Amino acid sequence: ERGSLVILPEMFATGFSMNVGAIAEDATGITHRFLADTARSLGVWLMGGVVTRGADGLGRNEAVVYSPEGVEAARYCKMHPFSFGKETGHYGRGDEVVLFNWAGVQVAPFVCYDLRFPEVFREASFRGAQLLCVIANWPASRESHWVTLLRARAIENQAYVAAVNRCGNEPKLAYSGRSMIIDPRGEIIADAENGEKLISAVLDLEALVKYREEFPAIKDARPKP
Repeated sequence: ERGSLVILPEMFATGFSMNVGAIAEDATGITHRFLADTARSLGVWLMGGVVTRGADGLGRNEAVVYSPEGVEAARYCKMHPFSFGKETGHYGRGDEVVLFNWAGVQVAPFVCYDLRFPEVFREASFRGAQLLCVIANWPASRESHWVTLLRARAIENQAYVAAVNRCGNEPKLAYSGRSMIIDPRGEIIADAENGEKLISAVLDLEALVKYREEFPAIKDARPKP
């Protein structure tokens, strides 16, 4: 539907790669052009994972968003490169949470390993985020963590969560998908399960605001000094 927010996984065009030299591009690169052209032709907001290169020569693992006019609306750099997978040797870390306005909804994008760090999601909620998006290449071996942490981020921030993970196999890893949409109470309202699938949901912003007023956990949270 025109005006919808459509989300693609982390590094959706290449799969997760440490070969920054082969996949990094600037904002005029082929992946950026695909996202901009697709957003414009379908009349949607489109988020997807891209790789650029920073001034330090390291890659930047980013989530970029294009408006229905094909204009860049937001760009977030992954704040927590995956040290266990040696990502820190090839990619620099982002340094700020990013929000953008989609149809009156405040949206904060995150990337994969960020999910294990609740403090950045809380920062987004303090800044007004109502929808938390996570794009990922999250392996099947830790699928239970993926599901549990996504539900936790929704519950503790009283926010919708939309999480998009790749599926399929690589020589060393299998990816189980489990893209899902979760409501502010932590209930899974759409689940792609383990294969390629399009899922969708209509977000009830009025119900979210009412829930936060009736059960004011976010208001009771204490920002760090």
